[in-house]
Amino acid sequence: MPDAFEPANPERFAAAQKSTWVSIFINLILTVLQVVAGYFGRSQSLMADGLHSLSDLLADILVLFANRHGNRHADADHPYGHARIETAATLILGVALAALGIALLFAAGTRLQHPELVQPVQSWTLWVALAALAAKEGMFRYMLAVAKRVRSQMLIANAWHARSDAASSLVVVVGISGNLMGYTFLDLVAAAVVGVMIAHMGGKFALEALSELIDTGLAAEEVEAIRATLLATPGVRGLHELRTRKMADNALVDAHVLVDPRISVSEGHFIAESARQAVLRQHHVMDVMVHIDPEDDFSAKPHSRLPNRKELLEHLAARLGNELPEGSRTTLHYLEGKIEADLFFNSEHCNGATVEALKSKCGKIVADDPYFRSIHLHCSHAHK
Repeated sequence: MPDAFEPANPERFAAAQKSTWVSIFINLILTVLQVVAGYFGRSQSLMADGLHSLSDLLADILVLFANRHGNRHADADHPYGHARIETAATLILGVALAALGIALLFAAGTRLQHPELVQPVQSWTLWVALAALAAKEGMFRYMLAVAKRVRSQMLIANAWHARSDAASSLVVVVGISGNLMGYTFLDLVAAAVVGVMIAHMGGKFALEALSELIDTGLAAEEVEAIRATLLATPGVRGLHELRTRKMADNALVDAHVLVDPRISVSEGHFIAESARQAVLRQHHVMDVMVHIDPEDDFSAKPHSRLPNRKELLEHLAARLGNELPEGSRTTLHYLEGKIEADLFFNSEHCNGATVEALKSKCGKIVADDPYFRSIHLHCSHAHK
């Protein structure tokens, strides 16, 4: 059955596809040109740079795969989306580049142990190296502009990879020029330097991707900016447990915000959603989870030992000596490790004698009760 693929971000997907295909086309030409010219022109550095271009070609194919699958919408198996595919692709790319760089460095080092076997390169290889340098620098500028426009971490990494390619081509130009001037060993030195540059860039990509896969948080200044946005939301009295984690070029955020402990559940939800939308609008994040707290979890006494609502109402009725009047409503506030209760009665149960008797009983209850700190009565004809 055909795959009905619809990207989550069409603009970003299209831009990434176009820039990557341009890179594939250029790297394919450079790979063939540099490897063939390096082989027949006896330039080890040019061949090494050609293998670098080949790694770029393979990386571009990987980017196409990750861009397609990483832009899928969230589904039942991937409720946070597929953005981590980009991260995994960056990790694979980094490891592959590091391995290639080490292999090139080892090969150049081995040949440098026998400098008498190093031959002068053909002069025309210098023109090939200059052409490769111009092509790679042009690719870097083009890809970086696209990556910044669509804000893609993976495309930015690929663009700087192109810049590292341009730098390695510059080293090759210097190495070939030195070889042609009589310092034949410089071509191998250039090949070794290219190997180091490739390994360094690959290691950098791999470490960055690995840090994301182990849920590294955002930079401190970004976290503080998100904190300020949450605290500026009307109704938010405080904030704690603000946590972030990277998700490709986005982030996931969760936070506990303090609100007035006696507002309604629906108002608390409204404040939470307002805070969430403010962060989504003002920061580059994928999703925000806002947890509403009536008090600071770190400083407040724990509530885990307290009974649930059904048990508390049964306990209260037992201490009052009778069932609560029919139609009454009870609001419970779990605060500072105790319960504050508000009892609401219908008008027919609000005669003075009944209210005063209940007040007296409630006063005695809160004096020694293990759960209730206060009990307040509310009705249309009586006051607390």
